[in-house]
Amino acid sequence: MADAPTDTSTTTGADARHLLADAVADAAREAAAMAMARWRTDFARTEKSDGSPVCEVDLDVDRMLHARLRALLPDAGWLSEETADSAERLSARRVWVVDPIDGTRDYIRGRAGWCVSVALVEDGRVVIAVLDAPARGEVWRAVAGGGATLNGAVLRAGRRDAITGARVPADVLPRVDRDLVAVEKPNSIALRMAMVAADRADLVATMRWGNEWDIAAAALVAQEAGARVSDALGAPLLFNKPQPRAFGVLTSTHGLHAAAVARLAERAKAVIR
Repeated sequence: MADAPTDTSTTTGADARHLLADAVADAAREAAAMAMARWRTDFARTEKSDGSPVCEVDLDVDRMLHARLRALLPDAGWLSEETADSAERLSARRVWVVDPIDGTRDYIRGRAGWCVSVALVEDGRVVIAVLDAPARGEVWRAVAGGGATLNGAVLRAGRRDAITGARVPADVLPRVDRDLVAVEKPNSIALRMAMVAADRADLVATMRWGNEWDIAAAALVAQEAGARVSDALGAPLLFNKPQPRAFGVLTSTHGLHAAAVARLAERAKAVIR
């Protein structure tokens, strides 16, 4: 049975948002359980035209989340990695931005670096976010103006302001960045961004065109924990754009952001030309 739309008629704006966030977390938990039940089992998998992997579990979870989340807010638009995009979302004030399995490569390989990522965007800004990573036993949540949590504990990003020695999720650091410190790198970019929120990393950066569904939920988690989030050139992120992409993402402690933008500027410009 589909969920009834969340009734917020007798609550304040902040209370209504937290009530809706609870319902979103319930939907993400169900999606994560569905994915977890088939993790490390035999399932169909293939590659998209861009070479990125997709498996039948991605598609099944996407369909379930579409039904659950649209039932919560029938007027909200929909943007998901595994659903054909529609211009209809552009006329909606609120839009669900979803990656049913962020970190599909790790999911397919039987590694734990994946999560279900759900964000609610309102007027171009993320207002509710959930990352549910069942293989890691982690649930990350955030509400705009209401803070961020990991398994119920309040998150606070670190205060590092010296780029030398900054912790970066990486398998191998390039020679130019050998003054940084490599830490665990889950395949999920959302989980890497969340590591900054949890003071497990100081800096995460990508320098390629990426999709909104990869970063929307994690951006709010990081921001509500006190981290800075921008594109690779330091510009603010907006969501539910006609072309739902951004040039890279840069997530860091507040004190590192300007130095990180400066360090990456020439590299970013070389890529974007």
